[in-house]
Amino acid sequence: MNDISAPLTSGAAVPQRPAPTPKDIATAREFEAVFVGQMARLMLDSVDQGDFSGGNGEQVFRGILAEKIGGEIARAGGIGIAPAVLDQILKLQGSRK
Repeated sequence: MNDISAPLTSGAAVPQRPAPTPKDIATAREFEAVFVGQMARLMLDSVDQGDFSGGNGEQVFRGILAEKIGGEIARAGGIGIAPAVLDQILKLQGSRK
């Protein structure tokens, strides 16, 4: 899907930024996984269950399920957040020189 190691550019001259390290790429992917997991949790919490309730166990399971959904979506290429996050990480690193 998206090549996360290629930071976003607008076509204009871009200031020289450091090359992304594996740690930078992992950080951007993890951010996306957590973000998507939080979105999934909000969606799961908004489902009307009617008269069915699994009690406290279900609430714990929903949190774990949302976390896993976020991780799998990010692992499969994500929704496009990780490249933008990586670009910002590299921009901040470039300004620290």
